[in-house]
Amino acid sequence: MSAPTPAGPATEGRGLQPPAFGRPSPALLARADRGYTRFLAVQAPDASPGDHDQDDAAGPR
Repeated sequence: MSAPTPAGPATEGRGLQPPAFGRPSPALLARADRGYTRFLAVQAPDASPGDHDQDDAAGPR
């Protein structure tokens, strides 16, 4: 004797991936945008010879 076949669609089990698998959520994208904006806003240090010890030895003598 076999079990009856369900009439409705199969429920999503643990082994199945949701339809949006692999797509980032809007909240994750917003967080990444904020981090990238913060990264771009950081100012690089001034490249003048007085700011870095290694540049002192390369200066004119």
